[in-house]
Amino acid sequence: MKAILALEDGAWYEGNAAGATGPAGHDGARSGAATPATRDPQTGGTPAPASRDPKTGATATGVGEVVFNTSMTGYQEILTDPSYAGQIVTMTCPQIGNYGVAPADIESSGPKVAGFVMREESPIPSNWRASGSLRDYLVAHGIVAISGIDTRALTRRLRSAGVMRGVIGTGSAIDPAALVAQAQNAPAMEGADLVRGVTCGSAYDWRPDDEAGAPGFVLDAEPATGRRLRVVAYDLGMKRNILRRFSTYGCDVRVFPADAPVADLLAEKPDGIFFSNGPGDPAPVDYAIRNARGALDSGLPVFGICLGHQMLGLAMGASTYKLKFGHRGANHPVKQLDTGQVEITSQNHGFAIDPDSIPDDVEITHQNLYDGTIEGLRHRSAPVSCVQYHPEASPGPHDADYLFAGFIQAMERHAGRR
Repeated sequence: MKAILALEDGAWYEGNAAGATGPAGHDGARSGAATPATRDPQTGGTPAPASRDPKTGATATGVGEVVFNTSMTGYQEILTDPSYAGQIVTMTCPQIGNYGVAPADIESSGPKVAGFVMREESPIPSNWRASGSLRDYLVAHGIVAISGIDTRALTRRLRSAGVMRGVIGTGSAIDPAALVAQAQNAPAMEGADLVRGVTCGSAYDWRPDDEAGAPGFVLDAEPATGRRLRVVAYDLGMKRNILRRFSTYGCDVRVFPADAPVADLLAEKPDGIFFSNGPGDPAPVDYAIRNARGALDSGLPVFGICLGHQMLGLAMGASTYKLKFGHRGANHPVKQLDTGQVEITSQNHGFAIDPDSIPDDVEITHQNLYDGTIEGLRHRSAPVSCVQYHPEASPGPHDADYLFAGFIQAMERHAGRR
């Protein structure tokens, strides 16, 4: 089936539908996804006729901010990373889907992207861990995708003009001009609170034994000494590998919704407070910023990753701004400013902390070597630190896993002073 990716600047790319092709309207509709095609009840395999959008002529559409990711692998982890809510992800690696999908590789309850873009869709998955093909996975979860377009040209356009709103439409009668108009009328990422759409509904204890399968790669860690430490975590759109890393380090974790009052977390008598990654613009998520201020006032060790880094930065008095095309990939060099050591990191963010807004009681600890943007902060007197990138990786290198160990040590020091 034909598919078209249209951008708000008027450009459009024609390719092949590589995911869901049915009418929109399931759970993922808030991020622009579509439902899987319905199946004929008699044959069990022939798609029934799908409804068509009278304006665009599309039988399925995915709407969101079009971004690109430079990772060579890890597409399933990328699809299921809640930080991509509201975004259509373009993979710059030319062939995607060659190792299929596996239950152990998901980072949340399912795909959270608004759409998916590939140069070439591998027709046959080849991996002993695979439970199915990427296409079947996208269809089952209602994710609209396109393959067969020049992703190099698309990426160059996004790098030159900046990320922009876009629409993937599928079907034989789709109108490119109508898709462009739909992209131009789509909600902007700036000012959007997407956290409420991906945070958990209620507090829960993380139990790694409840997962469908063991993760494909486990990095050994030195567990906490003495008693198990208790971490309370704000779920702003958290990846599961963060929770796995805490478990590996010997921590018990209780996860809370993003808008839970700090008092609820402190009632658990934790050893530390964590703020997770997540999607969207950090500035309008006022409830999370208030919670970050409350965490700072608690005197407990506090650690944040990605959106959690931005929330803590805002709580400490800094401000944020939108990057031209963001950092998304598993190969970003970051320099530790106190040691000069360089680590290769996994990243996924479109906003950053403004260096001119850093207050005197906060220091910059890490810097991106591509563009000089802030990658880490530390409070000068309180046990608070945060990084813009993903030390839990998944996908990506594990150079930065020491940051979990640092948080563990801070909690142990604090517990020893009680």
